[in-house]
Amino acid sequence: MRALPGFRLTMGTTLVYLSLVVLIPLATLVLVSSRMSWDDFVALATSKRAIASYKLTFGASAIAALVNVVFGTIVAWTLVRHRFVGRAVIDALVDVPFALPTAVSGLLLSPAGIHAVFSPTGITIALVFIGLPFVVRTVQPVLEQLEPEVEEAAAVLGATRAQTFMRVILPAIAPAMITGFALAFARAIGEYGSIVFISGNKPLETEVTPLLIMTRLEQYDYAGATSLALVMLAISFVLLLAINALGAWARRQVGEAIP
Repeated sequence: MRALPGFRLTMGTTLVYLSLVVLIPLATLVLVSSRMSWDDFVALATSKRAIASYKLTFGASAIAALVNVVFGTIVAWTLVRHRFVGRAVIDALVDVPFALPTAVSGLLLSPAGIHAVFSPTGITIALVFIGLPFVVRTVQPVLEQLEPEVEEAAAVLGATRAQTFMRVILPAIAPAMITGFALAFARAIGEYGSIVFISGNKPLETEVTPLLIMTRLEQYDYAGATSLALVMLAISFVLLLAINALGAWARRQVGEAIP
């Protein structure tokens, strides 16, 4: 007899919900794309315009996610380990990108004096802005559970601050950092609203794949749009699967290190 009853009901509910929300839309995506011939699909998916958009989308998303892992961890550390005037305000500001419409973040660059509009740099800055909360809110709870006594014990044993961070703190928060990277990366890949205002939408230069998909839709080229979306889905799935596997490995390493 199972310790937790209701497995069949909860499993059935899970499968039905995932089918309605995830599997059916994905199946529709594949079905619409199948209306094109294989040669047309390959020609569209590997065109110079599409390849350039893939490189910009995934490249800028990866850079933004890496930046957020570094500075998001620093922000989380500051909020957890230090008490200072205005801490509650800063903690609330972290969630501002969640509340603001994504288009607003794209409009914030020029008034702030950041001359990066109509360039990949501007796109990356916008993706950093929207992705920061994912890292902070993922790492912060782990740091809160990491007792300061662990660091004090390392210091007593003669470890320097750098050694304490590399051998005690970093291994403990590494799984959370990888998860935060995955969330920020996934969020950035599909971003559209904050980019469309600052990218300039120049083909082969500052055109991201979501924008190219929207362009196809505006031209009533639904097969072309879904084909690009299918390529994005396949690449994103492989990358996120690899990132999640890395996160699982890091969690196992932490579990084996704890007696």
